[in-house]
Amino acid sequence: MTTSNHAPAIAAQPRISRADGSPIRAVVVDDEDSLTDLLSMALRYEGWEVKLASDGQKALSVIREFRPDVVVLDIMLPDIDGLTVLSRLRADGIQVPILFLTAKDSVDDRVAGLTVGGDDYVTKPFSLEELVARLRGLIRRSALAVSDSADSVLEVGDLRLDEDSYEVSRAGAAIELTATEFELLRFLMRNPRRVLSKAQILDRVWSYDFGGRSSVVEIYISYLRKKIDTLGEPMIHTVRGFGYVLKPAG
Repeated sequence: MTTSNHAPAIAAQPRISRADGSPIRAVVVDDEDSLTDLLSMALRYEGWEVKLASDGQKALSVIREFRPDVVVLDIMLPDIDGLTVLSRLRADGIQVPILFLTAKDSVDDRVAGLTVGGDDYVTKPFSLEELVARLRGLIRRSALAVSDSADSVLEVGDLRLDEDSYEVSRAGAAIELTATEFELLRFLMRNPRRVLSKAQILDRVWSYDFGGRSSVVEIYISYLRKKIDTLGEPMIHTVRGFGYVLKPAG
């Protein structure tokens, strides 16, 4: 990492908290004690409540009991790997935003973490300030985010999204989304019938471009299609050579 082992060198940012005013809850999972100590110090500096785990089994136990708002999860762990941890959490219906830590340099390896349902990643060594900024971004995209819109309900055809309650439904059928899926759908629904390029989606939903790899957009569009387009006529359409568009069915 590019930070020292002393007090976190992080620029002051407005504090964020849960909707009820209580501290954000975070779980940090890594088998390097020096790293988890530094991360926990940085997040507590943000005013968050932090729990630590040094292996996958402990992580599952802590996350299921603590019910955090965000998780920092190393892919390489001494027992089960981070991808398996995430798969088990999602199988339990736990949709907490996950930021992966990985020492791997390959973009394909990073995207693999997103393919199984992760929301973001940073590659070691990393900037502590950048990691905290990424976590704050995940929190803002999650159910904790406060809508800046006068009307919190978006509707396109029979698809309905409530920005305040984090509820999504189609024709009355409830749809469960991860934080990133929710933010992607919200962007599409705020721009109905408008073709959005992969670059626009990367910039709006992720705020950076994954080294130019637009495949992450394709991955998350496929997630939304499996959850939305299977409930009726397709609403998410590919405009080849341009991007994607959401429009009412029929």
